[in-house]
Amino acid sequence: PPVPLTEGLDPVLLLADQASVAAWHNQGLPADRLSVENAAILTHSQRCPLLVDPQQQTGKWLRNLYGPGLRVLQHRQKGRIRLGGKECEYNSSFRLLLHTKLANPHFPPELQAQTTLINFSVTQAGLEDQLLGQVVNHERPDLESLKMELSIQQNACQIELKELEDELLNRLSAAEGSFLRDAALVEQLEHTKSTATYIHNKVAEAKENELKINAARELYRPVAQRAALLYFIIKDLHHINPMYQYSLKAFSAVFHKAIEHTPHNENLPARVHSLTEAVTYSVFQYTSQGLFQRDRLTFLTHTTFQILLMEGAIEADELDLLLRLPVETTSESPVSFLSAQAWGAIRALSVLEAFRGLDRDVEGSAKRWRKLVESECPERERLPLDWKKKSPLQKLIILRAMRPDRMSYALRNFVEESLGSRYVDAGKVEFEKSFEETSPSTPVFFILSPGVNPLKDVEALGLKLGFSLDRGNLHSISLGQGQESAAEKAMETAASKGHWVILQNVHLVEHWLGRLADLMDLTGREADAQYRVFLTGQPAPSPDQHIIPRAILENALKLSNEPPTSMSDSLHAALNNFSQDTLEMCSHEQEFKALLFSLCYFHACVTERRKFGPQGWNRCYPFNSGDLTISTNVLYNYLETNAKVPWEDLCYLVGEIMYGGHITDEWDRRLCRTYLQELFIPKLFERELFLCPGFPAPPDLDYAGYHSYVDESLPAENPSLYGLHPNAEIEFMTATSVSLFRTLLELQPRDSTAGEDAAQSVEEKVKGVLEELLEKLPEEYNMAELLVKTDRRSPYVLVCLQECERMNQLIAEIETSVTELQLALKGELSISPDLEALQTALFYERVPESWSRLTFPSTKTLAQWYSAFLLYENYDGSKMFSDVLTQCQELDKWTHDFVLPAVVWLSGLFNPQSFLTAVMQSIARRNKWPLDKTTLCVDVTKKTKDDYGHPPREGAYIHGLYMEGARWDISAGVLAEAVLKDLTPAMPVLYVRAVPADQLELKNTYECPVYRTKLRGPTYIWSFPLKTHHPPSKCASKTCTNNVSSFELCLQGSAAPPCGYPL
Repeated sequence: PPVPLTEGLDPVLLLADQASVAAWHNQGLPADRLSVENAAILTHSQRCPLLVDPQQQTGKWLRNLYGPGLRVLQHRQKGRIRLGGKECEYNSSFRLLLHTKLANPHFPPELQAQTTLINFSVTQAGLEDQLLGQVVNHERPDLESLKMELSIQQNACQIELKELEDELLNRLSAAEGSFLRDAALVEQLEHTKSTATYIHNKVAEAKENELKINAARELYRPVAQRAALLYFIIKDLHHINPMYQYSLKAFSAVFHKAIEHTPHNENLPARVHSLTEAVTYSVFQYTSQGLFQRDRLTFLTHTTFQILLMEGAIEADELDLLLRLPVETTSESPVSFLSAQAWGAIRALSVLEAFRGLDRDVEGSAKRWRKLVESECPERERLPLDWKKKSPLQKLIILRAMRPDRMSYALRNFVEESLGSRYVDAGKVEFEKSFEETSPSTPVFFILSPGVNPLKDVEALGLKLGFSLDRGNLHSISLGQGQESAAEKAMETAASKGHWVILQNVHLVEHWLGRLADLMDLTGREADAQYRVFLTGQPAPSPDQHIIPRAILENALKLSNEPPTSMSDSLHAALNNFSQDTLEMCSHEQEFKALLFSLCYFHACVTERRKFGPQGWNRCYPFNSGDLTISTNVLYNYLETNAKVPWEDLCYLVGEIMYGGHITDEWDRRLCRTYLQELFIPKLFERELFLCPGFPAPPDLDYAGYHSYVDESLPAENPSLYGLHPNAEIEFMTATSVSLFRTLLELQPRDSTAGEDAAQSVEEKVKGVLEELLEKLPEEYNMAELLVKTDRRSPYVLVCLQECERMNQLIAEIETSVTELQLALKGELSISPDLEALQTALFYERVPESWSRLTFPSTKTLAQWYSAFLLYENYDGSKMFSDVLTQCQELDKWTHDFVLPAVVWLSGLFNPQSFLTAVMQSIARRNKWPLDKTTLCVDVTKKTKDDYGHPPREGAYIHGLYMEGARWDISAGVLAEAVLKDLTPAMPVLYVRAVPADQLELKNTYECPVYRTKLRGPTYIWSFPLKTHHPPSKCASKTCTNNVSSFELCLQGSAAPPCGYPL
């Protein structure tokens, strides 16, 4: 709650008078309230001030405040003050000011206790006032000049009045006897009185004029409001990727350039509108060119939402509803075209006033809603019945509940309707145009992507402007291996002579980056006007590994360059590595040309599969054009030295060495082999091979003919081009939607409200979550009692005990961290970085990292993850049974008599590998088989968990597995093609037992990997041989068809699917 304050009392004026505040403003202190409060604290603090100043607006004021007596010492600069632990006498005027450019620094408690932490970060209201002055100064310089004169005049009047009052008080205190007899003092009194009256009259007149000036200035406020909002939007983009850093200085340059280039209009409202739109689009273009493609829609959508919120066009509570989208727990959907998850979202919306009755209308008018849900482009359809009258944002909410896979397209349409088509259709900005925004102090930073060389644009523009390596005025240095000194010398030379410098791969010299930042700052200040610096660097795999200094990134013009993202573009790009001469260089020309085109198609497939995430590859691999050209050389050499095409040799060299050299996952290696087994076969020469459905291998053509063949014959972009089921695109788009909304939620201002009644601060919401967690947290298991409960130490008993120990560790960590955070929120404990990370995770409904480290990998939200311990849930988060069971209750039942449960919920175990190993151990011991010659055999039953009342004699029944990329045909008992839009069909109960490895029947089976989550990769658990009517190579290729894909079993307890894909 706020501190009680007497009405009309201003704490600032208790610390500083009006004259001091006026003097601060004259010295360069920003005029907003927060800056004045910070200045009052700084000038009266008894401890050393520690100034947080990311926009660096405090420096000018401090230099004017302290004058030449202020000595600035920068980090790594010699001449620091050392006290050495002994008492030292110092001048009473000595002051030590600590300063940081970090926006959110973390300091240890001992430092905070000895300093006064003052946050000088610019506020949105403060920046708005500054930008208003700048835009008025450009549009009406006479008005802004008069405003400045009045401000200086009023400040001078306040100072003069204070000086007169002080002088009078001094004379009065020094007077002896009756001051009426002191003629000089009486004259001073009269002079002070008349001067004060004159000043008061002048101040009143100035305030009257100021009101008139402010009224004229307010007409331009929409421009300043929009600009301030945009700055704070791009300032927060570093939460998406640490490479996205932007300074106020760089933003101001874009702002001024936008208002300078806006066409003049005599109509003031039209002029203000034009300025606002020009600033918005300029900031959008400037920012977008430095973002990865996957982040541009996020930035654009966030910008649109914030603009509409500021204008009052949408409600904050509805935006929060869209971003969070609650889901009610439900077991099934009453309509066939919606999943239980989608129906749960509809039910959750139906309790809200704006969506009341939605569930009844969906049931009652199922035919109309089915048409919407099953439409190829539902975002372009009108909602049925009266729901078509809903606002665009409300339509987005309904669409997200029903068709989350189409939300990327729906958001593009929303942006287009709100801001205009030019934001959605904006193409790539030519480098020559981007170069216009550079200067000696504004370098260019190319954010690298695999397979792209952005420096060719620099070299081409350099030749046009007279800069090249041959002329000696373009210096290109690839950093690493001791090249730092050469780079420093090149920068110093280029700065003095006006040359260009290219520094490649700056991410390889972490130890030198601080020096590079300082050198760029020094050389950029007084360099020749032609001096330019171009940097290239790769983004870190994760934010924790980010090393590029903020000082380099925020002042640089950032440009991202990414490879093409479609089969057509990738296939053309692959062919562009060759020429007509390449096609004619082999003596076996016809075979070489056919194999080369097939190799290009293979290259396009393996590179473009990355966009499908884990469904494309378990892990990300840096396939590049070098792999293609080297493989082509191998192809040429083998055709020249062999009379017949060595198919097996080529498949091995290309799949296992050239491309396989990148691959670290064995299942990805199998996929790569399968591709080549499908593409490198004799049918290729007979024109009987289809590289993908609808795209036969081309006839014998020339180089231009192959490009034309791609343009004319390649089907439209779809998953089948890569050997993937159509469900792969639905899953990919749904996952993209979930990630996008999660990021949008995290970008929302923390202090924003979600409606007057529903508003909750971060602390209030987190406190509620903490109380709920502690209330539901189960007690720890008494391991001492469990150990004496049975003297058996069978593999199953050991697994049970290990699970109890793991559960105890998790419960203890949750209880400890939650309790500490509660104390911190009460002010009884300092908030450490770990507690801050915990608070952030709970606010955004994520599983805190400190908890997830102690349990299995998970993609669930906090509520879904926690309920995995408290409620026995289905894969989509709904209750499977009315009498819900907790995971702890299952352990309770298991530890009651240590008898194996009838059906084991495999995904409810911390370590399912240990349980599967225990199955092998128990059977191997009973039959006296060597464990290293024993393997698991899996039989898929036709029953569910409820059909079993006791465990089998040997082995175990398990459940909780789902299949992705295929389905299990229960009637036929084999793997089958996936059903469209049924993304993760459940598997029946599996009977797992051990057999001697040499007795395992592998004929007509497919070795199917089992993963913890749909993220695959490091969550691998085991592999189960599953029956199929197709050869294994066909099963490794898109569920028993002639295309190349992979599918897997996924454990239920950890991979929460996105909300509401249609079935």
